Amino acid sequence: MMELKIRTMAEMQAAGQTPEILFWVGCAGSFDERAKKVTKAFARILNKVGIQYAILGSEESCTGDPAKRAGNEFVFQMMALQNIEVMNMYAVKKIVTTCPHCFNILKNEYPELGGNYEVVHHAEYLQELIESNKIKLTDASEFKGRRITYHDSCYLGRANDIYEAPRKVLEALDAELVEMKSCRKNGLCCGAGGAQMFKEDEPGTMRINTKRANEALETKAEIVAAACPFCMTMMQDGVKSAEKEVKVFDLAELLLQQIS
Repeated sequence: MMELKIRTMAEMQAAGQTPEILFWVGCAGSFDERAKKVTKAFARILNKVGIQYAILGSEESCTGDPAKRAGNEFVFQMMALQNIEVMNMYAVKKIVTTCPHCFNILKNEYPELGGNYEVVHHAEYLQELIESNKIKLTDASEFKGRRITYHDSCYLGRANDIYEAPRKVLEALDAELVEMKSCRKNGLCCGAGGAQMFKEDEPGTMRINTKRANEALETKAEIVAAACPFCMTMMQDGVKSAEKEVKVFDLAELLLQQIS
């Protein structure tokens, strides 16, 4: 596979260039081994279709979302203001991110602190690239007729009303999209949102990600598609605990396999 070249905002500015988009990688996409594969897949897609993009690299900090959800407003604002200062320095206009948590906070909560940007989740961006024919899909579909179910991320779906974009991406793969019992507005949380990822479970009879994974397995799908690094972790763990040979992939990973 070709070496992956990703330039930083600082490098592009030094070359006198302005990228179309800032790719906001996020903490999971930067440090989590599984999520890093999604970061690379999305970057490879952008490279293939010739999008001028850049990342902040070491200048990118956590958005402050976990601190905000855990109730520490002070830490959130400190982190957010630092990021806003950096992005405004580079005159960032448009941000695309693979993380719904980053997407939600950058879009809805940064503006009141002076961070005003067009923020797009990669599910929407991939749909745009497909519909504008910038992404060319191969005729021999890797996924034709294969059953895929999609898990709605809370921060993408119920928080921001984005339900169609990820499904349109999956439909473009010519797969058989099967819905879980709880989907769209009635989707069931994977258990990671609202800073739950970082604390112990409350007492109960079943872990929520196990319950959600069971709903996915009931569809008899071969693949569970996700559009969030936290959802991917929780769904993967849930499927593993059921000891089923079902794979969990991000939309970008699936689409990359199909690009000509």
